[in-house]
Amino acid sequence: MADYKVYYEYVNSSGCNLFTVVMLPERGEKKFPIVAIRDPYVNGCIDKDEDDIIVERLDKHKNYLKKGYAVVYQQCRGNGKSEGVCIPYINERNDSINFLDWIRKQDFYDGEIYLWGQSYLTSVWYVSAPFGDDIKGAVFSVQDYERYNICYRNGFLKRGLHGNWYVIEYKQREKFTRNFASSTFDTLPLKDFTSIVFGENIEDFDDMLKSPKKTDPFWQTHNGGTDARGATDNVKFPILFTTGFYDIYTGGIFDMWNKMSEDTKKNSALVVSPYDHSDGCVWENSMEFENGKRTEAFGEDYITDWFDYIRQKREKSPFEQGKITYYRLFENKWTTDDFYDAKSSMEIKLGEKEVSYVYNPYDAPKFKGGLCANFGGAEFQDKPNSRHDIISIYTSPFEKDVFVKGKMKGVLNVKSDCEDTCFYMRLSIEKEKGDYGLRDDITSLCYQLGDYMPNSYVNLDFSFDEHAFLVKKGERLRIDISSANNEHYVRHTNQKGLYSEMTTAKVARNTVNLEKSCIKLPVE
Repeated sequence: MADYKVYYEYVNSSGCNLFTVVMLPERGEKKFPIVAIRDPYVNGCIDKDEDDIIVERLDKHKNYLKKGYAVVYQQCRGNGKSEGVCIPYINERNDSINFLDWIRKQDFYDGEIYLWGQSYLTSVWYVSAPFGDDIKGAVFSVQDYERYNICYRNGFLKRGLHGNWYVIEYKQREKFTRNFASSTFDTLPLKDFTSIVFGENIEDFDDMLKSPKKTDPFWQTHNGGTDARGATDNVKFPILFTTGFYDIYTGGIFDMWNKMSEDTKKNSALVVSPYDHSDGCVWENSMEFENGKRTEAFGEDYITDWFDYIRQKREKSPFEQGKITYYRLFENKWTTDDFYDAKSSMEIKLGEKEVSYVYNPYDAPKFKGGLCANFGGAEFQDKPNSRHDIISIYTSPFEKDVFVKGKMKGVLNVKSDCEDTCFYMRLSIEKEKGDYGLRDDITSLCYQLGDYMPNSYVNLDFSFDEHAFLVKKGERLRIDISSANNEHYVRHTNQKGLYSEMTTAKVARNTVNLEKSCIKLPVE
């Protein structure tokens, strides 16, 4: 630590003292550009000495100091050494704004702040918008600013995201028993979830359970994430977004990119790896891609390279601005372009017959890997038709190499003997080791149609988040159709109405007309 000046303070935010580490590149009275970081994932250091924590922080952030940046790092309220109670999202706007204002009053502040965040560490910045003129650049990684997407997909609660994750984070430093297992999300009625798990009613979570539609009023409130929505659409500084094709927020980050003003986008960049939320953590049941990690392809210092380009006005950006740099899966190379959907399309009919199955919510099917809307990334799938209520279909072998790029679509022609039920589609690609998950989507009859007459055929539309992958000659795609994925989404009860209020479930007999069902592939 001899070459650096490192110390800690407890910074007050609305009556709570938040543990803050200051790391300066040099000793003496100098001013520096500042990298600002706020972090909730620090409860492993509760019992550590403050001096030991700052040594660990210095080791982790030394790359910034070597490049001449100061780093100011804060542990979020109710986490680590910081006072207060952790309630996800609720206090982050106030605390982040206070944190930045405190930085601006310090002698080492040179008038430039650079924001870094990954996952929730990015959310703490989104909620602080609109950003001050001294914010000169940012790296925002693997996080969507639309809170609805974090909680739901098409009306279905995501069990792992604002489900399991919330249970872990809520007042996690408090010493009380959580009556929780994954199966707790099968509780009927689900409106009792917080009282069962925590022994108290939690307003923000309870209101979220009552709001499965994006148009519900809850999503226009502070607790529903309105502070973060649109945070990056019109900023005046360059942003480097990073994600992966199997991140939990892939589609949302592409949406954010597409909503940016042209003036903002032309100075920003988006980088998409072939991995998940952790970018390169290769799970046992997954695949490893050559040169696929961002650090492998662009170096360990790509974040500081981005900040250096902005600050020093270098001639060349480490990533082409105004474009998307992405990994082409199974072609195994990086490329950069606008990532518009491919101009050509391929429509593949799913079959020539009707198939029916019985869907029982009390024994709902599950699938491996959350793909791009839940935790778990991509995995090799179970064998086709692994259950009576999963219909697996293979396309014909592809006659030539085909590169799929953009948003795939699906149409199912279906009927049910219930007033409402769910339909779920999952796409995979056939590989030598097995079928590798690509994309999934979920919807219900009433969510999409508004109302449904039992035993009448209707079309349901499915939209799969952006992807870029090669189907090699002789390979096939696999389409799984079911009425639940209870590993990642709360199961449907086959009843019409607000799910969180339902006290019972019933069995449905569901039918898919394969002849009138298809998938549509955007292909180069």
